Amino acid sequence: MLRNWITVIGFGLITAINTSAYAKDLPDFTELAEKHGAEVVNISVTQNVHADPSAMPFPGMEGDEQMQEFFKRFGIPGMPGQGAPQQDYKSQSLGSGFIISSDGYILTNAHVVNEADEVIVKLYDKREFKAKIIGVDKRTDVALVKIEATGLPKVNVGDPAKLKVGEWVAAIGSPFGLENTMTAGIVSAKGRALPQENFVPFIQTDVAINPGNSGGPLFNLAGEVVGINSQIYSRSGGSMGLSFSIPIDVAIDISNQLKASGKITRGWLGIAIQEITKELAESFGMKNTNGALVASVEKNGPADKGGLEAGDIITKFDGKAITSSADLPRAVGATKPGKIAAVEVLRKGAVKTFSMGVGEMPTETAEAVQNSKPVPKAEANRIGLTLKELTPQQKKKLNGKNGLLVMESAGAAAQAGIRRGDVVLGLNNSESQSVDLFNKQINAVAVGKTIAVLVLRGENTLYVPIKVTK
Repeated sequence: MLRNWITVIGFGLITAINTSAYAKDLPDFTELAEKHGAEVVNISVTQNVHADPSAMPFPGMEGDEQMQEFFKRFGIPGMPGQGAPQQDYKSQSLGSGFIISSDGYILTNAHVVNEADEVIVKLYDKREFKAKIIGVDKRTDVALVKIEATGLPKVNVGDPAKLKVGEWVAAIGSPFGLENTMTAGIVSAKGRALPQENFVPFIQTDVAINPGNSGGPLFNLAGEVVGINSQIYSRSGGSMGLSFSIPIDVAIDISNQLKASGKITRGWLGIAIQEITKELAESFGMKNTNGALVASVEKNGPADKGGLEAGDIITKFDGKAITSSADLPRAVGATKPGKIAAVEVLRKGAVKTFSMGVGEMPTETAEAVQNSKPVPKAEANRIGLTLKELTPQQKKKLNGKNGLLVMESAGAAAQAGIRRGDVVLGLNNSESQSVDLFNKQINAVAVGKTIAVLVLRGENTLYVPIKVTK
């Protein structure tokens, strides 16, 4: 009995000692909060909106976006404002930011201050200042604002390249308007490419980030800012452990350009690209998925003049290896317009190198190709597509190129994601000259093989892999 009792006590002591040792290994964020909390600011934004009452929040449902959208679309008989004339109202939102220079320059997100009529910055010591927007870059979601103040506490800038997955990090901001709130977690991944965010290699963390944290800093344990909290993945509207931050070196480069000229200059080739999937690699006869697939080339753009074609796979740009499609926009965007760059591509199994002058990225997007009106049904082809050749007016919007309008999509094509209104531009490396030719090319493919159909949807082009099953 005595031996057993001693064993139990001993086990309890060992457990206590191990727990204590584990606790000592956990980071202490108290010093970080005390030293660097004053460098973080609260940002309040006001925008004057001129809209009809159907766009105004319905009483008692201000926080429910889904119900707001429902009532905007369908309305409620007798609800206040229904049928009333248009009127102005003020839209208000909150965000965060941090001081990068003692004379009042502050970094935040572009989506926090964009199109704001008034920006108020509230400091840690409760002082409030009206801020001036120096510049906004929507593509990276970075904005620079300025307040008239001196002697402000500024952040220390760290090196995101030294961050390691699994490293502890912390965020300070104003989630749901609760000022100077700290949350902590680890780096979950680096270099994340998100949809429509080709210029930012995001830092992914599991730090709790919520509405109001946008624009706030991400700190490492040394108290250095390594990122700007920008996005969350959420089905509920709150944190689900998937947060994304803009690396601070990207943000600082943007802020320097905004401070110098109020705008951003990026390199541009005039191409649309997409990731190479296993299925697309198979259809192009590739042994791996490395590179960026050129989905379309803008007529008279730098790439067009340099000799690139849709279906080319870019493997190197200006000496930099392109492993994934996300690598290319960053490499091109960081290149000074006017520079002559070497572009290595894989074209129909052969490696080719082109030299081309890098252009300056335009600020306006091209006009979208409009869908035509429905016409009587034609016969569906082998993969389930019912196609119609474009009218001269539609071809004009494609700079004279041929294309086939998708009237109906079923079978393998529908399962792959092609839908009515898409424009089929080509099959693998061949342009779609006519419906008959396209269908003959489809009929010549062996069962079980994967083809790559080039599709235009709105302003975007992409290759869609389709496995021929019958």
